Formats: sequence, structure tokens, C-alpha cells
Amino acid sequence: MSADELQIPVDHAGVQWVSARLDAPPQAGGGAGGEGGRSVLLLAHGAGAPLTSPFLATVAEGLAARGLAVVRFNYAYAERGAREGKRRPPDRKPALLAVHASALEWTRERFPERRLLLAGKSMGGRMGSYLAAEGCEAAGLVFFGYPLHPPGRLDQPRSEHFGAIAQPALFLQGTRDALCDLELLRPALQTFGGKVTLHEIAEADHDFGLPKSAGRPRQEVLAELVETLDRWEAATFPA
Repeated sequence: MSADELQIPVDHAGVQWVSARLDAPPQAGGGAGGEGGRSVLLLAHGAGAPLTSPFLATVAEGLAARGLAVVRFNYAYAERGAREGKRRPPDRKPALLAVHASALEWTRERFPERRLLLAGKSMGGRMGSYLAAEGCEAAGLVFFGYPLHPPGRLDQPRSEHFGAIAQPALFLQGTRDALCDLELLRPALQTFGGKVTLHEIAEADHDFGLPKSAGRPRQEVLAELVETLDRWEAATFPA
């Protein structure tokens, strides 16, 4: 199953477009969006890796095989880094949100009759949550390792906007995530405006890596993430 390589128009710091990929179910005929069917996920990358990261690629391909279309995209800084062949630090929040909003609008126009979910790895999920809190058009949210606080800074929670999010959400979290102390996340989720489902991956870190002592290969962990999301989407939005 191959992904369609696309471009999403943006206007940020000299970047006129960012790369995107559409992983479409086989029956979608190369990515054509039709009425009904399962959800389309707008999947944003984390701070340290672009849309082509092995994590995002594996998740997107796995979801597409299960009938969910997935649109991956680069933020502007990641696009510049890819073109220059070097790693760049993330842009500031306003610039990230502007590109994310453009990707959301592009996806909505391409799939006008399909349910749209905001999904993201770490920073990408966090940016999606801000858009949802601002009232953007999305049916639900999926977080792959929500970065609740900076490493070691439990006194700086990033949950002040949770109450403004009305959509249902799935949080996929490792129990050893240095950016998300679960003892802080659980009470924070009590303030979330929509219905929340928390799925924990035992011994997983922020990137869902496990110690060798866990005895689980990484592919098995990623398969669990895909299966959990698949089941949650089907149960939350029954046909």
C-alpha cells in the first residue's frame, strides 16, 4: 500500500507549501474521499521528526489497512529542514497553529463528507488540542503521547485548555513517559470537556519504546496503538 505524495499550501516564513502524504484504504481508490465511511485522521508529527518518521509511517499504514484514511503533513520548520537537509528547531506556537489550521482546511476540502479526527504525536497532538479548544471543526482527537509538561517540570502543566475541548478524545500514553506524569494526567482529564478514553502502554516511554526487560518488540507495541485507535473510532462513531 503506497501513500500519495501531496502538497498543502501555506504561507509562513518563505514556505509556500508543506509536504503531505495520504495513506488511503484500498477501497478508497487512491485516496478519493466519498460520503460516509470511516474517519479521516489528520496526523501531525512531533517536535523531533517530520511526517516521514518511522513511527508515523507505521501508524498511518496500519490504520489505512484497517479502513481509516490518514493525512500526514510537515510543519513549516520541518519542511525547511527537509529541503535543507538539516534538523531545525520547532517554530513558535502561533506559526505551528497556522500551518496546522491550513492542513485541517485542506483535509476538510478534500474529504467534505467524511468525519475528521485531529491526531498527533506529542507536540502535534498538543497543537491539535489547541485548535479544538478554539472551536475548529473536528469530530474527535487522538493523542500519541500527550506532552503534559516539559521534562522534569511537573509545575508547568499544559492542560489549561482541556475544559474548552468538547470532542471525545483518546489518550495513548506510556507509563514511563517523561513528558507526561500519569498521576498528573488523570486529574487533568477530569477537567476535559469531552468524553475521554485513556489507554496506557505499560513501561513505554514518550516514544513508546520499552526496555529490553519488557520482552515486547516495538512492532507489537505499535500494533497495539493501531488496534486501540481502530476500536475506539469504531465504538465512538458507530456506523
